Amino acid sequence: MTAPKALPAKTDRPRLLAGLLQGGPYDLAIVGGGATGLGVALDAASRGLSVALVESLDFAKGTSSRATKLVHGGVRYLAQGNIALVREALRERRAILHNAPHLAAPLSFVVPGYRCWEALFYTAGLKLYEALAGRARIGGAELLSLEETVRSLPGVRRQGLKGAARYWDGQFDDARLALALARTAASFGAALLNYCRAEGLLYDNGRVAGLRCLDAETGESFAIRARCVVNATGVWADELRRQDSKQRGQTAGDLVMPSQGVHLVVDASFLDSQSALLVPRTRDGRVLFAVPWLGKLVLGTTDTPRKDIAREPVAGHDEVEFILSEAGRYLSRAPVRGDVTSVWAGLRPLVVPGGKQDEGGTSHVNREHTVLVSASGLVSVAGGKWTTYRAMAQDVLAHCETAGLLPSLPPCRTENLVLVGGDVRRDAASLARARAYDAYGSEEEAVRALPGADVELCEGVTEAMLRFSARHEYARTVEDALARRCRTLFLDAAMAASIAPRAARIMREETGVDPRLEEFQALAGQYANAP
Repeated sequence: MTAPKALPAKTDRPRLLAGLLQGGPYDLAIVGGGATGLGVALDAASRGLSVALVESLDFAKGTSSRATKLVHGGVRYLAQGNIALVREALRERRAILHNAPHLAAPLSFVVPGYRCWEALFYTAGLKLYEALAGRARIGGAELLSLEETVRSLPGVRRQGLKGAARYWDGQFDDARLALALARTAASFGAALLNYCRAEGLLYDNGRVAGLRCLDAETGESFAIRARCVVNATGVWADELRRQDSKQRGQTAGDLVMPSQGVHLVVDASFLDSQSALLVPRTRDGRVLFAVPWLGKLVLGTTDTPRKDIAREPVAGHDEVEFILSEAGRYLSRAPVRGDVTSVWAGLRPLVVPGGKQDEGGTSHVNREHTVLVSASGLVSVAGGKWTTYRAMAQDVLAHCETAGLLPSLPPCRTENLVLVGGDVRRDAASLARARAYDAYGSEEEAVRALPGADVELCEGVTEAMLRFSARHEYARTVEDALARRCRTLFLDAAMAASIAPRAARIMREETGVDPRLEEFQALAGQYANAP
């Protein structure tokens, strides 16, 4: 199945806002424009439901643009014995690779062994990992000799190296996949709007009946009426839950325990490979990745409990030092702070185990999701991981149906639903290399037809791409364009800052609103100069 075929739809914001106001009452109103909320919107709209979705900032602004860029079953969850979660994620990995071949591609991982037994031990475990994928497997696990390991990972530390295990998973462009979900949902009639905050819930006779919203650009307040409301706000899920429980004279306990993950970006030459390096157990028991992505090398991640929930979390000094130190143990050329071109932090919405905060850390907590339906009918979802967004959406709608909030639904249609841009007739290009127009898939010609297709702001970013982001991808600010439509901020923050004034002029031409250049320059400084 493929999304309705047409020229790229316009995302003219005044028209989108007017359509949202004129529509309704809706079957479903969703709060949150990350992977989970957008996945629910697409699933519901593709089944014929009327859907409205609002996001207080930009789509994928939070956790959903700050992942490790992996579409994977989760090797560490296998080590935890969570076979069901691994099996589900491996099945969903296949769906993402099939439905978004322009944004996701297979990637080989090499696990080096520095003791005689390690490589053999890892290979045995990874063969089980691939076996769990069944027909969804994308490659076999194999044992590599010392020579084969060095050929696969030229930048690996060779002292004491005995060999390695190699297996296959996938990688993706997280923010652009979120945009593809939004645009595909819109092609099925969903009304989506970023920079529109859900300020509260509407009630009829004690039952949730919609949302009170505030549009950030116009300052207009309005109501969205809906028979069912889904709270898919990630680490902020407890905010709406508390509002709802207060309405009923009760107090909601915490559903979410945030965990901060930090990633560092360095030059690809530190690994000099199209394969990723995986360290299954660092000195403190966590997993470390070195992943080639869009021409750079992403190092991470940390897993640090957080009690505060910031819109723009900041990497801690200890987190940065931990990643550099651990990477230096496995790379022949150890990276230092001056080699880092970008640092980003994201908050994972882990579900509180047993209803209690765990002071001992979160690295042991699995990524299973939870769906709760309150006594007044608010549906809240938390937990999970990017790879399983589609299964989570399906589960959310099943809960809505079971609770009588939605009518009997037709079967889910998203397992083989090709996303906007995904109907490409060539093999997916590797995401390890810089990609430029490859990221647009079948829409490449439409992007190249815009003014400035041959005018580069920096390598891989053209004026036409920025115009396309404003006209067809909901972008409103310099940050929207350079962080999540083009990934420059996440790859090289100083480069992003240097081209930002030119990007701002283009965005103002296209949108007619303030592109928030000064805010972006401050943000780029944070990404470039983390402690």
